[in-house]
Amino acid sequence: MANEVAERYAQGLFELAWENSTAEAKKEQAECLLETIRQTPELNTLLRAVKITKDEKKSFIENSFKNVLDADMIRFIKLLIDKGRIYYLQDILHEYVNLSNQRLGIENAVIWSARPLKKDDLDRLHKALEKKSGKKVNIENKIDPDLIAGIKVTMGSQVTDVTMKNRIDSMKEVLLKGGRA
Repeated sequence: MANEVAERYAQGLFELAWENSTAEAKKEQAECLLETIRQTPELNTLLRAVKITKDEKKSFIENSFKNVLDADMIRFIKLLIDKGRIYYLQDILHEYVNLSNQRLGIENAVIWSARPLKKDDLDRLHKALEKKSGKKVNIENKIDPDLIAGIKVTMGSQVTDVTMKNRIDSMKEVLLKGGRA
């Protein structure tokens, strides 16, 4: 049910944003709000608190985000509060970002590495991924020390793994099979 609710509200927000040519701006606001919630878990607690009235929550949203979110986004969050759907806010925002990316032709790519990549390396990878996909690509560098060296790129359902860990695992598999590939 949570996914259905999130999809329905995200679709409604997206249609409004698409009609008003603000889909990309709303996507940025949704990402900003998601990051704020991630960094400040108390915000989620406050919005879900039953002892805080709907009016207090709406006033908090208005006062806290009037310089960050546009009027439509603030009204949307207030609607979620009024309808008792604020519990789905993060799911709705994630779904909205996914919908926007899909409609705007944007792919997300995660580049896994043993340590943070240099900006120049990330820029080269970014350009290569955009050229390969023919789409705008958002990249994120995630760290996994277990990879030892190399990179693993996940974009959509495609995974390219050129890490030392993958090579070692492959060699281990061959050796366990008695040296036959």
